[in-house]
Amino acid sequence: MLGDGHAGFGGRVGETHQEQSRQRPDRPNNLSEAVPKEVASHSTCWAKAGPPRQKLDHQESTIERWHHIHGMLGQGVGLLECARRLHLSLNTVKRYARASEPDRLRRAPQYRACLVDPYRDHLRRRREEDPAVPVQHLFGEIRRLGYTGSLNLLYKYINQGRLDSDREAVSPKAFSELLLAHPDRLTPEERRTLTDLTAACPEMARLADHIRGFARRVEPSPGNAEALSAWITGVREDDLPHLHAFTRGLDQDRAAVDAALTMPFHNGGTEGVNTKSKLIKRQMYGRAGFPLLRHRILLQ
Repeated sequence: MLGDGHAGFGGRVGETHQEQSRQRPDRPNNLSEAVPKEVASHSTCWAKAGPPRQKLDHQESTIERWHHIHGMLGQGVGLLECARRLHLSLNTVKRYARASEPDRLRRAPQYRACLVDPYRDHLRRRREEDPAVPVQHLFGEIRRLGYTGSLNLLYKYINQGRLDSDREAVSPKAFSELLLAHPDRLTPEERRTLTDLTAACPEMARLADHIRGFARRVEPSPGNAEALSAWITGVREDDLPHLHAFTRGLDQDRAAVDAALTMPFHNGGTEGVNTKSKLIKRQMYGRAGFPLLRHRILLQ
């Protein structure tokens, strides 16, 4: 009896929310997935504004592998055959093939916050006053200021070059968050960091412009469909392959995207009613029949 009654109740809910059934799908939100990938792929460019990168042991092998893969691709060898000859996975070969130059495969240094960070300004000032000051002297000075870390940590901090730049290192994730954040919510220091990073890399400057352009289309407006077409055309003119993938996803579901950006409706109400109905049904499972279930839902 519960099954038949529940089916009838479902039909009545559909009639009650007939207007909500003619609604658009959710707005596309995977731009936040494309931006971090784009930022990471250009980290060798924008990271120049931060601490110097360390020379890694596998750097030479990465460059050599890039030349091998692109050499075979230039001879007409397919991706799968490249993977077989080099004993690599297909996804690895695709990643190397997407990189237009070997430096695109390198990543910016990512440093975790450590106990030396609060004393960075003091250390920079002391090294500017006396470039030959011994590390042991610096260690004693910051110990008197409250430093609780070890001497080895201070040595590592200095050898990584974290005192050589005007600002602390920024990870690709943190840079992506700055790009995706609303400008009004950024602190003055975050705005300066964002300006420095985008100025160091033309592609990141273009990426920031495209993000702001897309954000202006999120608010539903009748002219957003034409504006989105112009935005997609502008994105494809720049060297931003991960953002190109995002635009291809928009094209594959363009009718739904246009509805999302031009119509004021959304399916939040329908989803809310469905979730609430399922919650009440599960709370009553095995305790009562359909009449009480119907009564409880109508009283909500």
